[in-house]
Formats: sequence, structure tokens, C-alpha cells
Amino acid sequence: MNDPTPDFHGLHVAAFESRRADDAAGLIEKHGGVPHVSPSMRETPLDDHRSAIDFAHRLITGEVDIAVFLTGGGFQELLAIVQSHVDRQRYLDALSDIVTIARGPKPAAAMKEAGLTPTFRVPEPNTWRQVLQMIDESVPIANQIVALQEYGKTNPSLIAGLEARGASVLRVQVYRWDLPEDLEPLTRNVRDLAEGRLDVLLFTSAHQVVNMLRVAADLGLAARVRQRLAASVVASVGPTTSETLRDHDLPVDIQPAHPKLGPLVIAAAENCHRILERKRRLFVAVSAPAPAPLDPQAAWYDSPFLRACRREPVEYTPVWLMRQAGRYMAEYREVRAKTSFLQLCKSPSLCSEVMCTAVARLGVDAAIIFSDLLPILEPMGVDLEFAQGEGPVIHNPVREAADVDRVLELESVDSLDFVMETVRQTRRDLPAHIPLIGFAGAPFTLASYAIEGGSSRNYLHTKTLMYRDGGAWRELMQRLARAITRYLNAQVAAGAQCVQLFDSWAGCLGPDDYRDYVLPYVQQIIAGITPGVPVINFATGNPALVPLLAEGGSSVVGVDWRLRLDEAWQIIGPDRAIQGNLDPTILLAGVAEIRRRVQEILDQAANRPGHIFNLGHGILQQTPVENAIALVEAVHELSRR
Repeated sequence: MNDPTPDFHGLHVAAFESRRADDAAGLIEKHGGVPHVSPSMRETPLDDHRSAIDFAHRLITGEVDIAVFLTGGGFQELLAIVQSHVDRQRYLDALSDIVTIARGPKPAAAMKEAGLTPTFRVPEPNTWRQVLQMIDESVPIANQIVALQEYGKTNPSLIAGLEARGASVLRVQVYRWDLPEDLEPLTRNVRDLAEGRLDVLLFTSAHQVVNMLRVAADLGLAARVRQRLAASVVASVGPTTSETLRDHDLPVDIQPAHPKLGPLVIAAAENCHRILERKRRLFVAVSAPAPAPLDPQAAWYDSPFLRACRREPVEYTPVWLMRQAGRYMAEYREVRAKTSFLQLCKSPSLCSEVMCTAVARLGVDAAIIFSDLLPILEPMGVDLEFAQGEGPVIHNPVREAADVDRVLELESVDSLDFVMETVRQTRRDLPAHIPLIGFAGAPFTLASYAIEGGSSRNYLHTKTLMYRDGGAWRELMQRLARAITRYLNAQVAAGAQCVQLFDSWAGCLGPDDYRDYVLPYVQQIIAGITPGVPVINFATGNPALVPLLAEGGSSVVGVDWRLRLDEAWQIIGPDRAIQGNLDPTILLAGVAEIRRRVQEILDQAANRPGHIFNLGHGILQQTPVENAIALVEAVHELSRR
């Protein structure tokens, strides 16, 4: 009978635990690993104890209503400081007279040692979100003074959440995190990681991540450490540590059900082999020489489309059409009659077939992969269905702050390999001179689908979460931004020459809300795309967003028909190419009207380098295919230089 004990089978396992370094090494050895334990942090008492002493005096005089203790060590250090300035028992009696909240078992145990029982104990996984959730359920804090014992560094999200609920927050700082006095073990682990000598990394607190990266930067190894983490298994003890890893754009591969050292080691030993094999296979694939995304020798490099993206002169204005492979084409309807939409999206050969057919039939200057905005949400824990006659339906919408925690980080794109294979297959099947565009939904549009559960008229649920809980909104958008960046870069690696962000629903926002709640994440994505690859940033529905789209940093800005093209180009500036912007309903008119409208837009462009002709949105289902062909022919004919 096989031994069911989880086993590292000789893998090299690094841990950054300080207080329980010996325990960590013993657990790793017990489960068959080679331990590399390097204490990475120490608690350093503050020289200035004024905030602690002020808290004690205000507590004793009845000015504090609620006290929140975040760490056991912090409670103990605070007691040690306070008892040298006020009577110890008087201080403890004052604490017993108010509402006290312990963030998990460690502060509760420290309080018990002092003869206190917390009024409330925050349940696992003991993050700041559970603190706020418990307060919402049990502790009215409006117009109350809440003392918050901090640990190592300030948690602005927790403070903002308390203040948003009407509390006045009294921050009580007692110590800070610092590097260990003996840096040699941590330095050795960082060097071993950079050289690929470590297989699994265990993090048991958020600040271990910060200090590891700090030492890596001091050694000039930050880039190599990040690169090797892509090929190593990263295990986090719980949500707070995972959040810090993700905030630093680092992966989280394993997180145990219970945020403790023992379950962390067991979960890592159980799951590391499968994850390590996958990550190293992908690491080799990504690290291996691949066709350069902007290879000047490639036939598509000097295509009219890519020249326009680079704002170089062209012989005629290039044109492609959003949704150019769709239900308006008989060839597409024939394929769709045999399969569901989601099944089609997951069949690379069929995706390539319908797109290549459309490119050949229309005579356009670029292809875009046949896919959908939403499959990226499935590996992130969103239950997606394309219901007959209803479009996309999400059965587990994200409505509350707590729901954000179940939106998974997209650590790798291997679960979306069908999209990458669509890119590869389409690139192989296209004529060599036709560029291929990859795409993704922009973070606001994806967030809105996940929150609303489908399409929406007023985005009530989306805006409620956005306005009510800035911390939850920020976390959701950051997870989506990181996922989209990985997704688009994987499409580039698979063979796309350009990528487009579709923000189909951003038009429901005003400029101020877009700037505050959306723009930073769009900028993050665009800045993270493979250097040199053109990015088209497209949103529809509100012309007032055009200057903000330009601020996103893309090389091309897509605009719809609600603003004249010349006015839009003046707004976005001469250092951006522009894509657009015929109203799709014009294609329901006659050919003469189509040609007249094409000429109007070309006149507005005035032969300036950098114009890519397109619709202001996708081709409508009712469009005669002959009219779409006539549009492409008109653009080519009327723009010929």
C-alpha cells in the first residue's frame, strides 16, 4: 500500500520563517524536502512610544470605545511599554470595560496570558477583510473611537474601511519590521533562488516578501529572482501574505485551507510536483527563442496595418472590422449550426477557419483572433455559461467585498491554452503578409460582467461595489489587470503582432470616475505588454473618455462614431495613431451611402499617417455581407495615395 504522507521527494524548499525557523526546517525534512531556512525579519521596538502611552491614558480616562489587536506580539509589546508609565492592572481593567477585538488566535492567546478575554475574535483567515466583516455583523462603530494596534506597517485598507463606517481611528504603533541582524542566510537563499537552485518557497508573513525583494534589489538580482519565481512553486500561508505577493506581481501557487505553518508545509508537499512540472514546462517554452513579435524580416512587418500603428506613411488606409467573423456571414452560421458558441471558442481549428474565411472574403488588412471577452474569467473562479438566447450568464456573481476573495489569481495561462492555440493556428493559416491581432476585455468590462452576472442597463451592482468599498474594488481590478497582462503577453508569444483592449461598457462612466476607478489599471496593463507590440485601447459609449483613453499609454486609440474622427485625433494628440470610426448601422444602407460616409471619415483623417479604418463597434448581425465587402473596397479605393 502506498504511503499517503505528502512528500517533497528531495526537492529544495526555502522558508523565510524567523520565530519558528527550527520548526520550519523540521517540518520540511519530515516531508522529504531539503530545507533552506533563512530568517528574514525581526521586530524592532520603536524609539518613540508616544502613541502607545497616549492610547493608555485615553483608554483609562474613558476616551476609547473599541480596541483592535492585530498581533499577539504587538499586544505583549504594548503592555510592556504601557506598564512602565501607568498602573498595569488599571490598564487591563480599562481594557476589560470596552469592546476588544482579537484578529485571530495569537492576539487572543496573548490577551489570555494577561487575564483578558477578547469580546470578539476574528475568524480565519484573519485578514483585514474578516475584521471589517465581523465588525459589520457584530460591532457598530459609527461615531466611536477605535484604537488599532498596528504591526510592522500601516494597513491603509483597514483604516479606510473603519473610517468609512464612521469610526475615528486611533493608530497605536509599538514596533516595526526590519531586516534580521544576520543577513547571511537570507542572502544565500536569494542567491540560490536567482541561480535556480530552489524548487519551492514558503512564505509565512507578508513582510518576508518585502524583505526578500529588498535584499534581491540590494544584490542586483531582482530581475533574476522574479524570473526564477516563474519556474518555482510559491506557497503562501494565507490571504494577507498572498495579497502582498500579488501586489508585488509575484505568483501564488499554493495557499492552505488553514493559515498555519504545518498546513502550509503539507499543502506544499502534496501539490508542488504537479505545479512545478507545469511551471517549468511553461518557463522553458517562454524562455526559449521564439519568433520576435516585431521581426522586421517577417512579411507582415511592413503591412499597411502595422505601418499605420507606427504612424508611418502608407499607400492606402488599412481597414479591418470588429466582429468581422460573425453571424452576418453564411460561412460562420454554417459552422455555428454544428456547435455552441463556447465550444467554438475552445476549438482552435474552427476559430482559425472562420477568421481566415472572413479575411479572404472581405479583403481586410488585418485579422483578429476569433474568441470572446469572457473565457479568461473561468479559470479565475467565475461560473460562466453562454445561455441560448440570453448571451453570457454568470451564476456566481461578485456582489460583496467577501466575494472578491474567491476571484482567483490567474497565476498562469495554461488553462487558456486553447486561446493560445487559436493564435498559433490562425497565424499558420493566414497569408504571411496579414498581421494578427490578439485581444482581451478591459478590466472594467470584465469586472462588470463578473459583478452584474450578465449584461446590464444601469450597472447598479458594479457601481454599488465600486463606490461602497474602494478596497474590494481595487483588489478586484488589480487581479484582473494582472490576469489580462499575462493573457495578452501569452497571445503575443503565441504569434499575435498587435493586441486590443475592448472596454465595451466603460461608456457608463463619467470622466472623473473613469480616471479614479479604471485608468490606473488600464495604464498598468498597457505598460506591461511586451515592448514594441502595438496596443489598441478601445472604449465605446462616451466621447468624454477619449482624452483618458489616450492617457492609457497605448500606441493606437480606438474611437466610436459619437465623435468626429478629426476632433478625436486632435484630442488624443499627434503622438498616437487612431482607429475608427464608422457607425456600424451605416452598413445597413446602400453602397452609395457607405462610400459617402467612408469619404467623410477619410477627409477628416486628411492623409495623416496613423489612421486605421474600422467601425465604431462590431458588425451587426443584420449586415449584408456584400455591404461589408463594399466598405473595405471603398476604403482602399478612396484612400489610395
